[in-house]
Amino acid sequence: MREPTAAPASPAADGKINLLDLDRRDLEAFCVSLGEKPFRAAQIMKWIYHERVTDFAAMSNLSKGLRERLAACAEIRPPELALDQGSRDGSHKWLVRLDGGNCIETVFIPEPDRGTLCVSSQIGCALACSFCATARQGFNRNLTVAEIIGQVWRASESLGEARNGNRAITNIVLMGMGEPLLNFDNVVKATDLMQDDLGFGISKRRVTLSTAGVVPALYRLREVSEVSLAVSLHAPDDELRNRLVPLNRKYPIAELLAACRHYIAGRPHRRITWEYVLLEGVNDSEAHAHALAALIKTIPSKVNLIPFNPFPDAGYRRSGPAAIARFQAILMAHGLTAITRKTRGDDIAAACGQLAGRVQARGRRQRPLRLAS
Repeated sequence: MREPTAAPASPAADGKINLLDLDRRDLEAFCVSLGEKPFRAAQIMKWIYHERVTDFAAMSNLSKGLRERLAACAEIRPPELALDQGSRDGSHKWLVRLDGGNCIETVFIPEPDRGTLCVSSQIGCALACSFCATARQGFNRNLTVAEIIGQVWRASESLGEARNGNRAITNIVLMGMGEPLLNFDNVVKATDLMQDDLGFGISKRRVTLSTAGVVPALYRLREVSEVSLAVSLHAPDDELRNRLVPLNRKYPIAELLAACRHYIAGRPHRRITWEYVLLEGVNDSEAHAHALAALIKTIPSKVNLIPFNPFPDAGYRRSGPAAIARFQAILMAHGLTAITRKTRGDDIAAACGQLAGRVQARGRRQRPLRLAS
């Protein structure tokens, strides 16, 4: 176990540290810096994540002196919910207000056997995938740990998750606005909090990170995390993927597949989920299906076929039901697991590819591909 080190979080303008920015190790370090034992972090985390308490004065198993010191130098401040929209199918979308007039979107999708929360990792996105509404918004900045985990905190509160263990959110996917691997450190800390028993206690197999394929960060992720991996593929060859997912020009398919093989190597029963948005007349032919099967057949895989969800001036149309069924049947005939994702929340623009939020963009390519070493 890593020894506590100096807490790295930056204080807010009022000098207070938002404890939602700290994972368990950082919170232990913060407690040590206050002259307390590291175990105080566990007590504080239970109040924050199990009881959803933000007032230090209510943390009754902490000494009065510690509560006063915490109130003087720290805060528990989840982002503000600006709008809560319910869909006719039971889905929920929250508009989450951040600083500078920016807003991001978070979506909850209930199913009979699970409840999935789709979380954003950036304000906007710099990858410019041509079929995605978020890409049209441009890119502003990375989200902090508090802004990422705060989406889970707010959703849990809004859904009325009971403190007796009754849980609405069973799965979390980083498939909202942004490319998670371009916000590497904050995303890793946030996913740690999602999985931590003192945090939200979600199984590592039920926390999924979706990436367009930032290859160096995939290798780095393998060393520090065991979250499930979903890859936005959308094409079986470089020529087509270069048009749909411009990041492919930097990290082509062969390099991406090698990184994916490495990510699941030595991890029994793990597989890659390939996300494939079906665009009429673009990537939905029988030839495309056969090529996709040949491409991934040696990798433990599941294919998520996603009917395109339209947005204004998208320039694409959704493949018809017959084309989608034919595509799925070809993949299954090759022995692959292929599931057609049911469109959820499209009446409130909460479906895959529709999230746009409100982004005060500073340009689409704001040094997004420079990865920390």
